[in-house]
Amino acid sequence: MISFFKTKPVLADLIPDNHVDIHSHLIPGVDDGAKNIEETLSLLQKMANIGFKNSITTPHIITNIWNNTEADIVKRHQEILPVVQAQTGINQFNVGIEYMLDDHFLKRLAGEKLLTLKDNYILVEMSYLNPPIQLFEIIFEIHLAGYKPILAHPERYLFYHRNTKELDKLKNTGCLFQLNLLATVDYYGATITKMADKLLHSDYYDFVGSDIHHQNHVNAFDRKVQVKNTAALEKVIQKNLFFLE
Repeated sequence: MISFFKTKPVLADLIPDNHVDIHSHLIPGVDDGAKNIEETLSLLQKMANIGFKNSITTPHIITNIWNNTEADIVKRHQEILPVVQAQTGINQFNVGIEYMLDDHFLKRLAGEKLLTLKDNYILVEMSYLNPPIQLFEIIFEIHLAGYKPILAHPERYLFYHRNTKELDKLKNTGCLFQLNLLATVDYYGATITKMADKLLHSDYYDFVGSDIHHQNHVNAFDRKVQVKNTAALEKVIQKNLFFLE
C-alpha cells in the first residue's frame, strides 16, 4: 500500500555540514549555559557531529542576573579558544552577545561598543513576560547607532501570539528575526511550534540559531520536525551561510 503521508525529517538531518550557528551559550560559567570547559567541549563536539562546524556563541548580558561586560566575555572567550581549537572539529568559534532589551540597554548602547555577530549585526532578546515599553524607541536607537538588530526567538514571546501585528511593526522597523531550531520539534511545547510554523509560512525569519545551553538541547536535534513548512525551514537554515568567514 502506497503511503501519501511524507515522513517528517529529523532536525539534525536538515543541518548542513558547513552550518554557522549564531546563538548558543557555550562559554563556561558566565551564564546559564555550559558550566565548565569539559561541558563546553562536549557540547561543541556533539554540535560538530550534527553539522555545526562553525559557531558564534552568545552569552547573556542581563542586568542584575548576568552582569557580564563585553570585555569580560571577550577575555573568557580568548582563554578557552585554544582549547576548543585543539580538541574539537570546530572550524570557527567566535563570540557575540545576546543583549537583553531592558531599561539599562540604552545606556550600554550609548556608552559601549557592542559585541556583534558579524559586521554590525547584534543579537537581542526581550523578557518573556512583556516587551519593553520603549521597544520601538530602542530599535530606532540601535539603528541610529549603526547596528542591525536580530531578535532572538520571536516565536517564544507568548504576548505576541495573539497580537502578531506587533511583530509586523517590528519587521517594518528593520528588525531581523532568528528562529530557535528547537521550536520546530516541540521542545518548548506545541504552542511555540505552531507560532514558529506561522512565522515560517509568512517568510518572517532571517536566520536560525540552536540556542544550545546543555545536553538536553543537543539531544533534541534527534527529534522529528513538527512544523509543516519544512521547505521554508530549510531555506532559512541556508541563510546562516551569511555568517561564514
